[in-house]
Amino acid sequence: MSEDAAVSAEPPAPRIRWAILFGVWTAYFCFGLTIAGLAPIIGPITRDLEISHTAMGGVLGIWQLTYIVAAVPGGSFLDRVGARRAIFLGAMIVALSGLLRGVADSAVMLFVAVAIFGIGGPIVSAGAPKEIARWFKGSDRGFAMGIYITGPAIGSIVALSLTNSVLMPYFDGDWRAVLLLWSAVAAFGACTWLAIASLPAARRHDPPASAAKPRPQKEVIGELVRLPAVRLLLAMSVAIFALNHGLNNWLPEILRVGGMTPVEAGYWATVPTLIGIVASLTIPRLATPERRHLVLGLLAAGAVLACLLLWVAGQPALTIGLALQGIARSSLMTVAILTLVETKGVGEERAGTASGLFFSAAEVGGAGGPILLGLVYDATHSFDLSLWILAGVAGFLLLGTLRLKTLQS
Repeated sequence: MSEDAAVSAEPPAPRIRWAILFGVWTAYFCFGLTIAGLAPIIGPITRDLEISHTAMGGVLGIWQLTYIVAAVPGGSFLDRVGARRAIFLGAMIVALSGLLRGVADSAVMLFVAVAIFGIGGPIVSAGAPKEIARWFKGSDRGFAMGIYITGPAIGSIVALSLTNSVLMPYFDGDWRAVLLLWSAVAAFGACTWLAIASLPAARRHDPPASAAKPRPQKEVIGELVRLPAVRLLLAMSVAIFALNHGLNNWLPEILRVGGMTPVEAGYWATVPTLIGIVASLTIPRLATPERRHLVLGLLAAGAVLACLLLWVAGQPALTIGLALQGIARSSLMTVAILTLVETKGVGEERAGTASGLFFSAAEVGGAGGPILLGLVYDATHSFDLSLWILAGVAGFLLLGTLRLKTLQS
């Protein structure tokens, strides 16, 4: 057995791996906190900087475009330098994005500040599954992925719930102070990760440094995309993010158009998030290799049903649809990434590059899903067709899972 294989086979210290998971969760929490940090204070920002809502929309969407470009190089960088340094750097870039937002004095500077997030964000996104794959095995791996994926959701909830109710009154309406606070939290999260990952108990399990010259990024990427299962999972990632981001961004408006008041729609739109946090702690743990395709297929089928039940709109169909959406939204991505990093030909040593490919492709759907729903609504003055389209996207995931099972059997 080679030295690399021996290190990979050595069981990690049980205690330190949970500390590593906490460090990953903290970095990902700051990721979600920074993403959601602008949304509650769009009003005062647009007034103070005298920018239009159209320009603000460009600001809010620019990070996804830089993310698409930066995800693959970020994943390759992660594989070359290791997760300890790469995740720290990615998290500090996220903190820098928050700092620049807080000191921005023009739309251009704010635009640049948010774009910078798309450089650091994918390093954190790709680093998280790589570290979990290294430290956890079997059903514990799915459980650990389910835990860390709650980080951005909880970060988002914190930003959305505390900004206008607590922080803006505390800072006398100074939105800059709020953004600088979130930046400080992100920097603290980066340092927390570095401190944990630098503990002697963690460093003892570092893979040995290779004397071989790193292989060219294009060569590694070429080998990965030549794997049929990887290509299929990349296509499925686009569908997953189109489905999730489309519904996430438009759900309050879908509910309002369906007859709810804006306040009611806001409350009901939190149901999938709350249910999703619980589901993410349970379902990925069930996705062991022998039943992973079954779990992925059931999640896709649940997503199809969720879209159709939202189209029905009446109770109890709506409640069931929102619950199913929360379950699918929270677990589809986790189980898909878990499947990717354990695909034959990927492995832990290339998990960073593979995850970078996954998120780079996925954000195409993440940007396209909300745009598609908006275009369809403008054309039809209804969300009915949009929900049927999303049901079709979820149907593609179901068919893709069946094909994936054939490829990986």
